[in-house]
Amino acid sequence: MSKTILITGASSGFGRDTAQMLAQAGHRVFASMRDVADRNRPHAEALHAKGIHVVELDVTDDISVERGVTFVLEQAGCLDVLVNNAGIGSAGVSEAFTTEQVRALFDVNVLGIQRTLRAVLPAFRHQGEGLVINIGSILGRVTFPFFGLYGASKFAIEALTDSYRYELSQLGVEVVLVQPSNYPTNIFANAQRPGDVARGLDYGELGGIIPGKMVETLMDLFESENAPNPHDVAEAIARIVERPNGTRPARLVVGQAFGADAMNGQALSVQAEFMEALGLAQLAEPRMGPAAA
Repeated sequence: MSKTILITGASSGFGRDTAQMLAQAGHRVFASMRDVADRNRPHAEALHAKGIHVVELDVTDDISVERGVTFVLEQAGCLDVLVNNAGIGSAGVSEAFTTEQVRALFDVNVLGIQRTLRAVLPAFRHQGEGLVINIGSILGRVTFPFFGLYGASKFAIEALTDSYRYELSQLGVEVVLVQPSNYPTNIFANAQRPGDVARGLDYGELGGIIPGKMVETLMDLFESENAPNPHDVAEAIARIVERPNGTRPARLVVGQAFGADAMNGQALSVQAEFMEALGLAQLAEPRMGPAAA
């Protein structure tokens, strides 16, 4: 059954690949991005040529998000799925990042999700059904040194996703978290680097060499014959979209887990006990929306 789907951060990477795959599967896809008429114009034109609708939407701007979602609802008449994919990376000595850099990181990776949810959820609640897919990371479960600030933003998405899943479960709206591993996209190639270079130099070899070597190792892996295929993520998202309401997992690791899958299992058990103790166990079981009734 064809669905109307909005994807944020769809100019490249997971977002673009997912937009193209879902459109090929027969869904009506709205790929959103910033600077449609300028920096991202080639990407917008390429997607449009494939029959994908392109929407100007900046997840760091409340007005832009509201305008973009309103446009989708006016054009399509409804919205079935929101894929919160927009994000930026960060790599380096944590202390050497300025407060402004960290604020910008969280503005995209965390507040951007809050903005899109506030814009979309009134329509989902009115319909009595909808699907939210948040793109997190295994670094929201396990911590790599020098990627801690990026990981912190993804840890925040873990809590945000769980809370929304519980709060929306009886309203017909499902919330799923996808946790990709390391894949060759632009997110780390274009990641933030520390703004306070001198502070990083105070760490000596630890701060001056190791972070760069870690990124270099990733880049080498991505260019090798054994490079992980980022299309895995698009395929995982497509499978989630196709599954019947009420059967979707709360979380899904895609790629090498580095223990994140084990931590997911432990957290699921702890959360279930906690919700039971609070007398809120029913919120862990989604109520079926109209399409699944």
